[in-house]
Amino acid sequence: MIYLDNNATTKVPQAVVDAMIPYFSETYFNPSSMYEAAKLSAAALEKSRETIAHFLNAKKSSEILFTSCATESNSTAIRGAAMANPVRKHIITSAVEHPAVLALCEELEREGYEIDRIGVNEKGELDMKAFVKALRPEKTLMVTIMYANNETGVVFPIERLASITKATDPKILFHTDATQAAGKVALDMQGALKDVDFLSFSGHKIHAPKGVGVLYMRTGAACRPFLYGGHQERGRRGGTENIPYIVGLAKACELAQNTIQNGDKIAALRDRLEEGLLKIPYVVINGRGAERIPNTTNAAFHYIEGEGILYQLDLEGICASSGSACTSGSLDPSHVLRAMHIPFTAVHGSIRFSLSDETTEADIDHVIEVMPKIVANLRKLSPYWDNEHQRPMDMDLIVEKK
Repeated sequence: MIYLDNNATTKVPQAVVDAMIPYFSETYFNPSSMYEAAKLSAAALEKSRETIAHFLNAKKSSEILFTSCATESNSTAIRGAAMANPVRKHIITSAVEHPAVLALCEELEREGYEIDRIGVNEKGELDMKAFVKALRPEKTLMVTIMYANNETGVVFPIERLASITKATDPKILFHTDATQAAGKVALDMQGALKDVDFLSFSGHKIHAPKGVGVLYMRTGAACRPFLYGGHQERGRRGGTENIPYIVGLAKACELAQNTIQNGDKIAALRDRLEEGLLKIPYVVINGRGAERIPNTTNAAFHYIEGEGILYQLDLEGICASSGSACTSGSLDPSHVLRAMHIPFTAVHGSIRFSLSDETTEADIDHVIEVMPKIVANLRKLSPYWDNEHQRPMDMDLIVEKK
């Protein structure tokens, strides 16, 4: 099997599994218990917190809050900030956020909040003029904009966005969903990201198990708890901490340093894949020309359906996706690609390939080898393809037939 869907989830390596196992069967104690044995669990919890604080270059380990996933982290930051600052009712986000943010913003909108969704250009880059114009001193509660897009890999200028936000009004909170950036680029909360108040990411995107996530909360940032019921996490999240998975996440963060250092190697494989795919007629790379994380490419195959491509790839033992794993069950075209104004002949035929440090040249070469035949076979079935002349149908004729 060739696995090129690492933006959906990642393999848990043996080193992470080995780090976790003792906390299932030996040191299985509740870290909040008072007896001596439980102190081992509590120590593992705090050591993991310190490791992840180091991974983010946070000032204090207490700025690390453990959650179940990035979705919970996002909800905690956004909903928690809203509860702590009830006077401000304006939130700025982007039109291409993950559903974990967009759906919550839609719910807040129903509750009376005003939401500005900043658009992107054809490369997937944020409209900076619209962003600056949307900021409202003394009225805007929060900016929540992702670090890197999960479908295209396009990176947003978070350092600059946060700096502009704080220069406009220091009391506006800034949150970034860094789920696709963590483990791929360095995240420096005391340096480049010093104006970011909240940062979210999920363990299973960086080779930790599913079911554990992190919310970085800068000291002093106003935020109410999202989950109540106990004193855990310094009163910020009720519920017994998942020690084995937290330990696994900490180990994965240690290992991720190597992945970040190997970014150029992974980007070279991505570029090799893109060059191969672009040899197929009527193929474009969505987001090409913009700054992107090194492992992600989103290829638009005009005149065919993505579901057919994925089915044929699966028969070849190749795992890819048509976008976010949280929305891939929908027949609607990707909201990200629609925001980028991808033409209708390609919006349903866009495939995301996301690599890892385990991806090899042989993996990439096999994809390049099989894709021309897959595309050619599917275009034979397309109502938009002229099989006789091996070119797209005249769009005017198609409109007339409709």
